[in-house]
Order: sequence, then C-alpha cells, then structure tokens
Amino acid sequence: MDSEGPCALSDLCLAQVCHSLDALCCLRVDGSMSLIHSPILPQEMADQLLHRMASQGIINDRSVGIFRSSKELRLRRASIRRCSVSDQAFQLAICPHQLMELDASWVSGGLTGADVISGLASNPACRSSLQRLSLNGLRLGWESLEKVGVVHFSSLQGLRMLNLANTDLSDAVLEDICTLPHLESLDISCSAVSNVNALLECKNTLKSLTAHRLGQLDMSPARLLFVFNQLHALRHLDFSEDHFSVDDSDGKDADETVRQLLEGSPQMLPSLVSLDISGRKKISEASIRAFLKSRSDHLTFLGLLATGLSSCDVLSSLNNLKVTGEADENQVCEALKRYRDRECFIREALVHLYNLTTDTDKPKPDMLKLVVQSMQSHPASLHVHLVATACVFNLTNQDVSQALPVSLLTSTIMQLLDAMIAFPHHQQVQKNCLLTLCSDYILQDVPFDKYLATVLVINWLSRHEDPTLQRMAVAIISILVAKLSREETTQLSKDINIMKQLLAIVQQRAMIGVADSTLKFALSALWNLTDEVPAAARNFIQCRGLELYEEVLESYYTEPSIQQKVLGLLNNIAEEEEFQADLMEEDLLEHVLHLLQDSHLDVGVRYFAGGILAHIASRSEAWTLDQELLRTIEKQLVSVGKDTFKCRKMSFRPFSILLQTGQPSGVQLWAVWAIHLVCSQNVSHYSSMLEHEGQIELLKALAAHPDTHSDVRRLSHSVLLLIGQHQSRSGASENQKKRENS
Repeated sequence: MDSEGPCALSDLCLAQVCHSLDALCCLRVDGSMSLIHSPILPQEMADQLLHRMASQGIINDRSVGIFRSSKELRLRRASIRRCSVSDQAFQLAICPHQLMELDASWVSGGLTGADVISGLASNPACRSSLQRLSLNGLRLGWESLEKVGVVHFSSLQGLRMLNLANTDLSDAVLEDICTLPHLESLDISCSAVSNVNALLECKNTLKSLTAHRLGQLDMSPARLLFVFNQLHALRHLDFSEDHFSVDDSDGKDADETVRQLLEGSPQMLPSLVSLDISGRKKISEASIRAFLKSRSDHLTFLGLLATGLSSCDVLSSLNNLKVTGEADENQVCEALKRYRDRECFIREALVHLYNLTTDTDKPKPDMLKLVVQSMQSHPASLHVHLVATACVFNLTNQDVSQALPVSLLTSTIMQLLDAMIAFPHHQQVQKNCLLTLCSDYILQDVPFDKYLATVLVINWLSRHEDPTLQRMAVAIISILVAKLSREETTQLSKDINIMKQLLAIVQQRAMIGVADSTLKFALSALWNLTDEVPAAARNFIQCRGLELYEEVLESYYTEPSIQQKVLGLLNNIAEEEEFQADLMEEDLLEHVLHLLQDSHLDVGVRYFAGGILAHIASRSEAWTLDQELLRTIEKQLVSVGKDTFKCRKMSFRPFSILLQTGQPSGVQLWAVWAIHLVCSQNVSHYSSMLEHEGQIELLKALAAHPDTHSDVRRLSHSVLLLIGQHQSRSGASENQKKRENS
C-alpha cells in the first residue's frame, strides 16, 4: 500500500466527476456546460471541485459554465489559477457567488484585473464578503476603468489580503488600495510602483508587506525608512531582490535602506517577526549580527537566500528561527516552500539542492514534492526545469524510489513528461527525464501515462544518436510497449516512422556484429509492438524487416536470446493470416526448420520456430512452396520435444486456428504441446485464460475426435486433467473460506 495511505473518498469522487464531465453535462446555446442533474453540493465540495478542475487544466469558458448554477454549486473560495477564462465567462460563472477568496493569478483568455474588480463589485454581497484576492501575473488594464469611471479596489471594502505581484500596478492605483479599511496583507512585488508613501494610509492595519524586486522604486533611504517606521502593525516585511537582474551599480539606495533597517533600533517596526532580504548581495555579516542581537527573541523567519550570509554561525544557535538560504537542506527546502512563484529564487534553491542530494541514499518524499511543485509553478522556465529534472533523478535514483509513495512517483513522472513536451529540443532536460524513467521499478510498478511516455521517448530517439542515451531510450521503449493496451499499440503503430527507427537501430548494431543491450532492447520493443497488432506487422514488412531479420538469424546463430526475440516477432507475423504469404520464403523457412530440429538450441528458440512453422502449415491451401518442404515441416512438428521453458506473458487466441480438428497432426501437436508447457508451470494463471478464450472446448473436441493423432489426444487429456485438478482445488479452497467466514 502507498505509504501516504489510500485516497480520500471525496478525492476519488471529484476525480471521477472531472473525468466524466462531458457525460454529466449538456450544452447551453452559447456552448457552455451545464450539469444535467445538479444536486446541492456541500459548499466546501463546490470549492474543491473548481480547484480540482483548475489544477488539472480543464477550466475554460466552456467548462466553467457549470458554476453558473450558484444555488447548487456555491463557491466561497474560488481558484481559476493559470486557466483560460474570458471576461464574459468570469462574469457569468464566478461573480454571482458570495466569495470570500478568489485566486485569478496568471489567468489567460483576455481577463484583466479591471474586469475582475468590476465584475466582483457588481455583486453587492461580494463587496463586503470578499477578503482575499490574488491577481498575480494579471494585466490590470486600469485605463478601461478610468475612462468609464467604474468602481476601483476600494469598492471591495471587505478585502484583507491583496496580491498584485507581477502586474502593471501604478502609484495611483496603490493610493486607492491603501484606503481599504481592513487591509492586512499586500503584495506589490515586481510591479511598476515608484513611490510607497500611500502605505501610510493603512499603517494601523497592514501586517504583511511583500515588496520583492521593485525595480522602479524611486525613494531615498531616509524617506523609505520613514514610511516603514510608521507601519506600527507590520509583522512581515519582504524587501528582497532578484539577484540575477541587479548588477553592482543598481539598487544601492535599497541596499542602504536594508542596512540601516538591520542596524537600526528595534523601536523601528517593533512588531516585526519576519524579514526577507534574499538577493541583497551587499549586506554584511555585521549587519545581520546586529539585527539578530536586537530581535532574536521575537524573530521567527529570516530570508537570506543568495546573500552569502546564510552560513553565519550566529544562526545555528537560534533553533526557532526559520531561514531561507543555501547552508543546509532545511534552508533550501524552506526556500522552495516560500518562493514557489519566484523563478529567480527557485533556480537558486534547486542548484543548491542538487549539490546536496548528489549522493543521497535515503528517501526524501517531502523534498521531492517541493521539486515537483517548483516545476508546476514555472511550466515555461527552462532554467527551473533544467535543474529540477536533475534533482528528481537524484531523489529517485537506485533503490530510493521503491521507498517513496507511489502517488508521489506518479505525479513526479507525469511532471517529467510535461517537461519533455515543453522542452523537446533541449538535450539535457530530455536526458535528465530519461535517466529517471530508466528504472525497472518505475516502468513496471508505477502507474502513469505509458502511451504518452512511449511517444515522447520514441520522438526523442529519432533526433539523437548518442550511443549511451540511445541504449537508455530503447530500454525504456521496450518495457513501455509491453505495458500498452492493444488499442494504444495499434494507435502507436499508425506512425511507420517508429518502425523505421527501431529497425534502423537493429540494422546499425547488426552491421557491427555486437550483441549488446541496445540490440536486445530494440528487438524486444519490436516483438512487443507487433504482438496481435496487424498494423505494426504490416509496417514491419513494408520496412523490409523480414529481410533484415533473416540476416540477423544467420548472423547471431550462437546467441539464443537474440534468436528468440527475432523468432518471437516472426511468430507474431505468422499468426496473422494476411501476412503468412510474406513468410513463404524457402530459405527463411528452411532456416527456421533447422532451428526447430537442433536439439542443442535453447528451448525458447525451438518453441517459436515451431510456432512459425505450425501457423504457416495450418493453411495447406495457401501453401505456395514445394510440397515436400510442407511434409517435412509437418513431420518435424509431430516429433517436437517435451522440453520446458519460462514463457513470456501470452494469449492463446492465435491457437484457436491450430487446434481445429481438420488441421495437420503436427500443427495440432505443437499447439497442444505449447499449452501443456505453460500450464505445467502456472496452471492457476492460464486455466482461466484458456476457458475465457474458448480453447478448453477445442481441446475436448480434439481429445474426442476419432482421427486425432494419439500424441495430440494424450497431451490434450493431460492439459484438461491439469485444469480440472486446479479447478477442484480452487473450489475446495473457496468452500473452506466460506465455512470459516460463516
């Protein structure tokens, strides 16, 4: 069981609703969705549904329409973060609700901050109920409101928290905001604000001010300190800087402000318990010591990432103080938690995290989760993904992954696939993702979109020829293809370039005569790709795969593992009637016959050699070669040995033709022999498959038919006996369980 425990029932229900949304909804005239049956959901559940849809990226003008039913789906804490929603859809679906919180950060679709404010203010209930509003990354578009004289931020009198980071916030709009009577938390980071005198208007209520990277701030240190000194209620001050964007000549006034604040009297900002000056490269260790000496009793957080000061020895003695920095894992993880929306700090923290986890041998799920969240927060940042994917490899390497929660690994791998999509041409990002994927445990036991992963790895393989990476990619493909459904494999096979790519690798390795893992993985991938998939078999033949495989059979006569993979694929082709004519090559069949006859060869090789010949011989009316060869094949199939071998996962559907009473005895014997082999090894697995696919009835018919060869009849009875004994044991065991339970 996943160490995080089973999913909550509510989460499973929400996931099913999101998955089945089209089936649960009808469309309005304008194309928006409406629930066919709309029960009154608990209010918290409506919030969770919207949040779930937003996080999965399925909120848009069409789907958000279900929330127009504001009586049944009552929103209080709404999030449309990073969704594509237009002004009209927002007005109809979100604004009618009596919201307490709204996160419209980074919304695309043309929605502006002005649209949000005017829409919310049009609902009288929202004017007083809305307490938290985040418009991070949204264009305010305030000029439209100025022209028509519509309400401003100050119309939302209940606001306590406002996030306007990464917006076109101006000094004039800031003045309006600061008149809000209950404003406690304000984020104006990365905005166009040049003067913060307006903050004096809310000096008695403002508890948290985040002013990261105010690149256009134009105030003297003395004036800025005067404003800060008046904010008597302020508990958290973030005056950090983007260390990547500032050179030695910039930010001198701000750095001087910070220095004076650190070295000044504790009477300045007396309520302060949290200070963030990360990225301020000009701050001295002496200033930090002075600040900690006067404030250590009350201080709970200090941001020092990218300042070069986080290793200051005085910090180690303050056990209750949380610090962002690079001195140890705790500081780096604290940075990843607090700076999720700041690319500059996430990049910095991930670099240090990579160095700290290079030789890790212990599972660190909390750390991995932070890395994945960083990638999710910056989906288009190459810098973040370059380092984050390397960190993921460190944190899932070797045996560590098996001790991590499966659900966490699933979300991690899906995030890596998103990275491969976002940066298809960046070799290092792709390599990092492949390194993590190339794990037997992850590929075999962790659930994720294996079809998408297969397509991405194949696409990558077609663009690169580095031997090491090629071997890794082919290994991944060979395992993933075996995990696909028949429908997915068929879909994959529509692209003939996939077949060309894998055959090219086989030809490349065969030309230099190596029997390495790259060749074996490529052969396994092709074998799995053609298993009961006619489209793949057709592509194989069109790409001259038969000619290549005949050469490989001859060249690698002493390599049973390669011979078995080659014959396994040819057996897949022989199972399809429409392609049997393509195998009517005398040299090829004589070579396969020779392999069947050679008792010194691996039994797996002889098994598939017999399978190919049995399928070809099963349709004597389609035989186009010399009749003597056909009689020889039938004779050799009759004398097939009774060896055992470890069979791969298989289906008996192709055997139905071979078990018909009118087939030659050699064809019947090979099929019954093969069934007997696998049932002898694992009757509990294969008996239900034989019954489900109808082979048991065919075996009974063979055993009862007067013209059946004695060896065929004997083996058929043996198989039926094995299955009967298993069913008797299973029935007895089930009855025993019932008696014990009763």
